[in-house]
Amino acid sequence: MITDKLIDGIIAMQNPTCVGLDTLFDYLPDEMKLGAKTFDDVAERVLEFNKKIIDNVYDIVPSVKVQIAYYEMYGTAGMKAYYETLKYAAAKGLVVIADAKRNDIGSTASCYAKAFLGETQVNENTLQAFPSDYVTVNGYLGSDGILPFVEQCEKNDKGIFVLVKTSNPSGAEIQNMVLENGVPMYEYVGGLVEKWGESTIGKYGYSAVGAVVGATHPTEAARLRETMNHTFFLIPGYGAQGGNAEMLKSCFGKNGLGGVVNNSRGILCAYKKNGGTYYDAARAACVAMQKDLSNVIGKMQG
Repeated sequence: MITDKLIDGIIAMQNPTCVGLDTLFDYLPDEMKLGAKTFDDVAERVLEFNKKIIDNVYDIVPSVKVQIAYYEMYGTAGMKAYYETLKYAAAKGLVVIADAKRNDIGSTASCYAKAFLGETQVNENTLQAFPSDYVTVNGYLGSDGILPFVEQCEKNDKGIFVLVKTSNPSGAEIQNMVLENGVPMYEYVGGLVEKWGESTIGKYGYSAVGAVVGATHPTEAARLRETMNHTFFLIPGYGAQGGNAEMLKSCFGKNGLGGVVNNSRGILCAYKKNGGTYYDAARAACVAMQKDLSNVIGKMQG
């Protein structure tokens, strides 16, 4: 089961770090940007940057998250770079999270699910559009928008991360609304996520239907961890967004498991702060993050 594979990697490396490949062209070193004039030029160099990052971290981190918006802005060339980044990361043995936050119902949701988690039939050929292990989804359309993804999870040993308590400040405008029964909206949605994942629970007790729970909201995260016993968390907000290891400690269980922590700018742009090559600085940032998280979370074990 895919969540078991992710946890296996976390335990083996003692590192619940996910490298966020939210790669803006502006993040690249100046020498890589010279002479670029077209989206094709940008996409080629972003892909080169991503590959070098992956080459230098795949043996110390278990996963990467590739945010699709940073590629869509460069048109079809950017989407090709997105596809190639997913493939390259998978070839290195990383668990690959497509951060696309898909949200729709019925047949449209089924198409999204096939694009990221399944296969599409073209006459006698079976093809994959954007092959990934997980995709992020927005659950606020309810079960109609989630069950087509769960179907693909069951069929192809894939996973999803459903938005529950996001790291952005204004998320509280909706997510912290208190329902008539006294339960906050985010907690109610968390209960739905637990239910949606019941058919995909693996050996560590976590399902393939995970939740996005921001590091910047430790009180809410603690409540969700307490009530979502079988849900694995994708935890954004560490580093540039203001979250730290102490704040996200509540996302993890007593055995140090329960989540994977995303860091994007803090790794991709580490060279701008610390010097050296961008890929050596990225590796050093991953090592420092591993130590920081381990000091707070403790030993990760099954």
